[in-house]
Amino acid sequence: MKGRLVWKGNLTFEGENEKGSKTTLSKEGISPMEMLLLSLGGCTGMDVISILQKMKEPVEEMEIEVEGERKEEHPRVFTRINLKFIVYGKVNPEKLKRAIELSQERYCSVSIMLKRGGVEVNWEYEIR
Repeated sequence: MKGRLVWKGNLTFEGENEKGSKTTLSKEGISPMEMLLLSLGGCTGMDVISILQKMKEPVEEMEIEVEGERKEEHPRVFTRINLKFIVYGKVNPEKLKRAIELSQERYCSVSIMLKRGGVEVNWEYEIR
């Protein structure tokens, strides 16, 4: 896995992965720490959707709210991150809970890496 960042002036960088997809990181837009939160949400979201689809659960839509708390002093690392999975459809609560647990404990590399680094990652879910 490789990537490349190009400085675009001020505190703005354009990042590009090996596939040619691009994103912008900046003080005015999405900061690197916000990108990390979004990466965690995307990683676990992909896992949960994939697992629920394999379980043949009728997911119509899913949102993930992610919120992080950071230390006040530098380095301002995350100390706690909360995830809230909001799932629409007649999904079995036990299957949803199991899908989230599998993602958090086995599959989501971002979550596992953060936890090993001392970040408390909590989650909850709501079915609508």
